[in-house]
Amino acid sequence: MSASTTPAVPPSSLRGTWNRVADRVTTLVGDAVILLLARLGIAGVFWQSGRTKVDGWFTVTDGTYALFREEYKVPLLPPEFAAHAAAYAEHLFPLLLVLGLATRLSAAALLGMTAVIQIFVYPDAWPTHLSWAALLVLLAARGGGALSADRALGLR
Repeated sequence: MSASTTPAVPPSSLRGTWNRVADRVTTLVGDAVILLLARLGIAGVFWQSGRTKVDGWFTVTDGTYALFREEYKVPLLPPEFAAHAAAYAEHLFPLLLVLGLATRLSAAALLGMTAVIQIFVYPDAWPTHLSWAALLVLLAARGGGALSADRALGLR
């Protein structure tokens, strides 16, 4: 048997049944649905975080400034600037992800934010950050999918 030839699987076998079920699930849950769920899931994480940083729509709270001064301490950025940048980014990029607009750019921006959080703020939280990164890398690599504004506009 050559390397390119696979042995026939009897349809009545457990493996044959499993493969038929897997093929059916693949048909029902295509890339468009997977990418939509990835966009919505990771957008929710960052949107909720952004909402904790503001009062009303875009008034950065005193508590947020204190967090960036005392706990987050992102190097090279003044805490007041970092507080605003994070609050705005955690609103803008999730909104774009939900719409599927500028998906690759938005995912890359949030991936960069995730890297900063992992490296400088919470290095022990790598399991959480890895799960975020997995979704963001998928979106940066594949784009928003068929159910996105990017696709409707003819963007990849």
